[in-house]
Amino acid sequence: MLHLRNAVLSLACLAVIAAPHYSAAQSSSATSTPHFPTNEDLRHLRSLSTPLLSPDGKQILFAVTNSTADEAATHLWIVPAPSNGDQKPRQLTFSPPSDKRGEHNPQWAPDNSAIFFLAKRGDHTQLFRLDLRGGEASPYDLKIMPPVDVSKDKDAINPPPPPTSNTKKDEKRPEETKVEPLPIDVAGYAISSDGKYLALWAHDPETPGEKKQKDAKIDASWVNHERHFTRLYIAALKPDGSVDGDLKPAAVPPDIHGVLWSPVDSRLLAVSEAPNGAADLGPAAQAFVLEAATPDKPQKLSAIPSSVSRAEWSHDANTIVFLAQTTQDAPPGYEELFALPKESSSQKVIPLSSRFDGQFGPSPLISTPDGSLIAQAGIGTHASAVRIKIDGSESPQVIDLGTSMVLALNTNPRQTGWVWLSDAGGKSTHLCYAAKLGDSCTAVQTPDLAPASLRSVEPKLVQWKSGAFTIEGLLFLPPDAGSARVPLIVDVHGGPFGAWFNQYSPFHDFLIGHGWAVLLPNPRGSSNYGVKFAAANKNDLGGGDYQDVMAGVDYVLAHYPIDPARMALMGYSYGGEMAGFVEGKIDRFKAIISGAPVIDQFSEYGTEDESWYDRWYFGKPWEHMNDAWRQSPLAGAAHAKTPFLLLQGESDTTDPVGQAQEMYRALRQAGVPVELVTYPRENHGPLATGMFGRPSPEPWHGFDARQHIIKFIEDAFSPAH
Repeated sequence: MLHLRNAVLSLACLAVIAAPHYSAAQSSSATSTPHFPTNEDLRHLRSLSTPLLSPDGKQILFAVTNSTADEAATHLWIVPAPSNGDQKPRQLTFSPPSDKRGEHNPQWAPDNSAIFFLAKRGDHTQLFRLDLRGGEASPYDLKIMPPVDVSKDKDAINPPPPPTSNTKKDEKRPEETKVEPLPIDVAGYAISSDGKYLALWAHDPETPGEKKQKDAKIDASWVNHERHFTRLYIAALKPDGSVDGDLKPAAVPPDIHGVLWSPVDSRLLAVSEAPNGAADLGPAAQAFVLEAATPDKPQKLSAIPSSVSRAEWSHDANTIVFLAQTTQDAPPGYEELFALPKESSSQKVIPLSSRFDGQFGPSPLISTPDGSLIAQAGIGTHASAVRIKIDGSESPQVIDLGTSMVLALNTNPRQTGWVWLSDAGGKSTHLCYAAKLGDSCTAVQTPDLAPASLRSVEPKLVQWKSGAFTIEGLLFLPPDAGSARVPLIVDVHGGPFGAWFNQYSPFHDFLIGHGWAVLLPNPRGSSNYGVKFAAANKNDLGGGDYQDVMAGVDYVLAHYPIDPARMALMGYSYGGEMAGFVEGKIDRFKAIISGAPVIDQFSEYGTEDESWYDRWYFGKPWEHMNDAWRQSPLAGAAHAKTPFLLLQGESDTTDPVGQAQEMYRALRQAGVPVELVTYPRENHGPLATGMFGRPSPEPWHGFDARQHIIKFIEDAFSPAH
């Protein structure tokens, strides 16, 4: 349904945008004249992610993703930690042109001697080891006997090989080729804390017989009967990092989502989710602990609920801390922290954050020697570091790191230093280092950070009353507007369980560069404001949340120089759905732009990839007909008047393309000015990535979408309209 958490810039975005230096032939940003980003500038932004401090604390590894104009491949860089030599970063990895994604998922070897990463430099995604003492990165040649070969099924359709000039009419076809160990595509991996073991998970490989069937177009898909899964394997490692023996399959049910080694021994914590659409019926995850030496004997942790998403060992490995759905009535994804002590005979979990209104982000959960856990959390419009006692004795405490946005917070096993990405509205991203958590940021040099020529605006935090709630939002005002009234663009975030953050936002700077103010509201249903606020739009989509947005518009009109005759509203995902609600309710806006929306709760519920999220809001549509229709923007299409632009990925599995098509047809037949632009190959998140200026492998989709947005608004604001 709606669950793209803030499609533009959210706490879920681990990589943050930085603008590189580039030639004048590429963009006008190369000039020294300060200016707001242009459409072409947004194609030349790179991103920074995954800072990792070396085990000895002397070096920092990080990833840089090339710009959209440069095909958006990711490469690994390294820089000495502050006070450890020349602060000059250097690029470590270079992928061939055939590898469109580049290097990703980096990890340090525990002894500092090497780094590991994943890359696809041939036919398969492989695990690589790069010895930092010299030489090229070497791939691990990992093969397994395929667990599944559907071409061998009793009722399989096995076509004969194509005839040759030597084939006789009644000649029997030859026996199938014997299946040998096959190479795998590595989905993820983890190196044990002592460097003696490798855990990896990979999808079952396609056998020669299965490929032969596919080539013969024997390719019917039996829905929810898939037998190829993502499985976990364990291998011993030699001192030189090579694999000692074969990969051993672990008897953990698929599909594997992640694993984590104990910091003190060879135990492994694994989280899997039942395959074949089980999550559509409800949470379907499981957690297991297993020994590296006996991967065939996992222990299920039955006390950990099926909504578990991530976990961490305590520093002494006597407690497992994990994130799972709150026990309170809240949208799916509203997670709390829980602890499961080893000595608990009843395996009873301890709630750690039930009194905390923030929402935990995707950075690692980090255990400390004093019995605490360090996490990253969204709190209102900020993302902060938080300290939580794992015995549940204290409420979570915010750690002030001197910025509104703390992202990708990390440390090394001995916690001899800390690294994170920092930015704020109006301030470009930078990599931070501190010897102790809580110390001020020492900026670390990274390649090509935002040039001074790109202007950026710091937003104002605004608050207004709407019903029983105080609503927050961020307001960007053009700095050169003076006292003249300026147009307003209202941008609604994704979710609805998402939020806007006070974060560096080149896309909104791009809008401001056209002389427009931008309002980013966090209406009821948003994250980061507590469970009551998050649950306030249950069975009320397009109700109280819509009123919150409109109350925000009224507030800024009353307190800031905004022109009420030139306003537009836009949004993506849930924001696109809100755009649809606004279209059918009022005509205050000159233009409305809807990206990847929900338009009809009935058809969307039946065609999206998973419906569990939607079900919490209004139940199964066929059992709650009036509720589902009331919360469908299509229900108001007969009252629509405002020019409406739809932007949609053709391969969207979250909010399928049929949603935009339904709205387009309804408005067109109602005589409302409406445009629909679709983008081949684009799924839900990737289209948003490109549209809002983050690196995308699609070179022109984002540019085209922004071009349509600007022209649509400018036409609506023109005197002729």
